[in-house]
Amino acid sequence: MLLKMRLTLIICLFVLTGWNSFSQQGKNYPAFDHKKFHFGFALGVNTADFRYTLNIDSTGHDSLTGIQIQKRPGFNLGIISSWNIHETLSLRFVPSLSFQTRYFEYSYVKKGEPKTKSTHIESTTLDFPLMLKLRTKRLGNFAAYALTGFQYSLDLASQKDVDQSLGEPIVKMQQHDFAYQVGGGFDFWMPYFKFAVELKLSNGIKNVIIQDNTFFMDPLSSLRTKVWWFSITFEG
Repeated sequence: MLLKMRLTLIICLFVLTGWNSFSQQGKNYPAFDHKKFHFGFALGVNTADFRYTLNIDSTGHDSLTGIQIQKRPGFNLGIISSWNIHETLSLRFVPSLSFQTRYFEYSYVKKGEPKTKSTHIESTTLDFPLMLKLRTKRLGNFAAYALTGFQYSLDLASQKDVDQSLGEPIVKMQQHDFAYQVGGGFDFWMPYFKFAVELKLSNGIKNVIIQDNTFFMDPLSSLRTKVWWFSITFEG
């Protein structure tokens, strides 16, 4: 929570400073507005989480008292392709490679004593978001925008085929996922390129759980991904 508040404060200060300086200058890179297609790249960080529901019919772990999912920072990089449908509307395809980590901590009671057991998931995903970008008209060298769209993800590090009988149990997830995305950001035009700061939220649509009735999986009936993305983009 403290990290998010600090990040929000930094973004607000950056935007206010950028607004004051960029909106009062002459127009940078005027040819950018006349191009139908733009290309670039994105660099960013993410925090990955899950939305989950408990299996009320689970009979093997009555002593379970709680499940905590702890977020960890990850990073991502992508390639931008943008088609300007209108001055203020564009269709964007940003295939990306992202690295995400989540920790699971289970609290339970054994022989009258509270205990915990933990595991983690490390994901390396290829993400394919298709987004609509709606932005304000350009004010000098500044504009604000909103984003919405859908994303398909392929987890290259999925352990869906791991034999649970050979070692410590793990949380197994499906390799394929679908999510909807919402977000927004701010564009800044420089003399030879445009850069932006952007914040997005992805909410998974698909239940990615693989139920194999192990200690970690039996109490869960569904897992859906939830990821916050903060990116800096550069386009020419």
